[in-house]
Amino acid sequence: MLTPVLFVSHGAPTFALAPGRLGPLLTACGEALPLLRAVLVLSPHWQTRQLRVMAHPTPATVHDFGGFPAPLYQLQYPAPGAPAIADDVLSLLHAAGLNAEADAERGRDHGAWVPLLHLLPRADVPVLQLSMPARLDSDGAWQLGQVLAPLRQRGVLLIGSGSLTHNLHEVRFHASDSADYAEQFRQWIADTLQRRDGDALRDYRQQAPAAVRAHPTEEHFLPLVFAAGASRDSDALSRLDGGIEHGVLAMDSYLWRDTAD
Repeated sequence: MLTPVLFVSHGAPTFALAPGRLGPLLTACGEALPLLRAVLVLSPHWQTRQLRVMAHPTPATVHDFGGFPAPLYQLQYPAPGAPAIADDVLSLLHAAGLNAEADAERGRDHGAWVPLLHLLPRADVPVLQLSMPARLDSDGAWQLGQVLAPLRQRGVLLIGSGSLTHNLHEVRFHASDSADYAEQFRQWIADTLQRRDGDALRDYRQQAPAAVRAHPTEEHFLPLVFAAGASRDSDALSRLDGGIEHGVLAMDSYLWRDTAD
């Protein structure tokens, strides 16, 4: 049986304190997961020149943000690391001809620990991260998902953590016509994923409505492509409808689950 694959919209760091519509859906999702050996997260908040794999046995909880309420900085996610799984990740990357190295110092950024507070609140499953190469594009993200998909056979939950839409300028300045375009974009994504149209997904900047407005930069979208790349056509696809926050920030998440599960 394969472990699932998850794309999660991690929202603002305050998602840790204000779960909104998505938080309970992630908690229910976590309760239904099979027994996991580890979780591997790709987050846009750890970008490097080349691939790096977290290998610390007890990664710190990194509060990589500023200007938020004080209680947010007191939160910890003390899940253990997974050095043995890091070795497996590196072996798969190297076998695919990708340059990658272990990072024994890196802690977990909020793109990982904030959604995991809702998904796996007991923090008892080992969690490691894969860095996002600074020059990653949609084809590269899809390839990464395919290369690491064998981890699903080894009890590892793959998570792409990003945001279904991510125009922070409009979040801050509350553009009055924002909700319409965000809704159109999220519906296009839902339809494209349901059709299993990986070609269209990778070409979203040309094909999706308001794609560049939804993602002025790509780093928060690429985790979705990564997750889709690790999925199989035979997987059952579930949409976790997180709604739209701040007028433009779509919080939809997606779960691909083995139909044998």
